[in-house]
Amino acid sequence: MPNRITISSTRIVERHQLAPAESGGEIVDRGGWWKPLLVVQAIIAAMKDTADTRAALVVVFGGRSEIGLELATRLAPGARVLLAARRADELDEQVAAVRAAGATAVAVREFDADDLASHGPLVESIVAEHGPIGTAVLAFGILGDQALAEKDPAHAVAIGHTDYIAQISLLTVLAATMRSAGSGAIVVFSSVAGVRVRRANYVYGSAKAGLDGFCSGLADALHGTGVHLLTVRPGFVIGRMTAGMEPAPFSSTPAQVATATARALAKRRRTVWVPAILRPVFAGMRLLPQSVWRRLPR
Repeated sequence: MPNRITISSTRIVERHQLAPAESGGEIVDRGGWWKPLLVVQAIIAAMKDTADTRAALVVVFGGRSEIGLELATRLAPGARVLLAARRADELDEQVAAVRAAGATAVAVREFDADDLASHGPLVESIVAEHGPIGTAVLAFGILGDQALAEKDPAHAVAIGHTDYIAQISLLTVLAATMRSAGSGAIVVFSSVAGVRVRRANYVYGSAKAGLDGFCSGLADALHGTGVHLLTVRPGFVIGRMTAGMEPAPFSSTPAQVATATARALAKRRRTVWVPAILRPVFAGMRLLPQSVWRRLPR
């Protein structure tokens, strides 16, 4: 006896596959092949009803950072961008730059990276107001004064706190939040200074080494969750942070770092060196004897 089902609002069934039943608004199934299509249609309709149709949200933690701002302008076209930084009410210039780059909307939030207790509530409030975070960029950090850090424990701790402790705190909050959403990307700026720590800047370098290791493990933990983590390892960057310092070989600008980062993010790369030549250079540097390595300049 042929199967009979009741169809109330289906539009995808071809007439020649079904014949009207004799009563009850039923139709006769002559093959049954089309049943999965009804299920698919229902799923698609439900997804359309519940999907967040707003443009992707890019959040830059450290919205005053030169690299962070350059990256924001590259991710801005068609996206909503939120710049989080201290003195958020003074970000007019940065907001204008991101808006001019094609962002559909630009917002700001007060953010102090060293205030660890604020990380969770801040991310929670951003998601509540703006929806899921599509891309989170951690662009804050300090270089510090190596000579001072060798004499002043408080300064050494301040460097480690901002460049490592605050980073892993926010990363942990973001990873948990985005894992729950099942999607998103996180960009973290490490440094070649952390690949093999040098005597000339070991306080900053050790913080970056710790961050790099944390990101390596976190990237593995996020594998298969839908959340992608990109670790960026720039060399010497010519900008505000390094003003007055002699540029090192293979130096780059914030714009060059941002361009390489945006490309790596689009390709879902796990790590990117900027410039790329630094990868083989530092592979060779790992082989240098310690007696030579300790005498290398910053």
